[in-house]
Amino acid sequence: MKEIGVEDVEHVAMLARLELTEAEKRALTPQLGEVLGYVEKLNELDTAEVEPTAHILPVQNVMRSDELQPSLDPKDVLRNAPKLTGTLFQVPRVVE
Repeated sequence: MKEIGVEDVEHVAMLARLELTEAEKRALTPQLGEVLGYVEKLNELDTAEVEPTAHILPVQNVMRSDELQPSLDPKDVLRNAPKLTGTLFQVPRVVE
């Protein structure tokens, strides 16, 4: 296994958008090495018969039936809009 250095901690911190002090970098370097060592140990296990999962519990979406319901009155919806163009909200341009 590759030896973990401060540069590796700095790289991971940059990817995670973390600002670390020099003391934190020095403290996290051996900790990151221990974590990766543990993962390397897990790679020794035979997982050929283990089915891949995204979640340990069975998860399913709860959906309501799609039924037609009365909508809000457009005048009520647009009443507090800061700017309108006809019956539409007018918003600042976001794409140049």
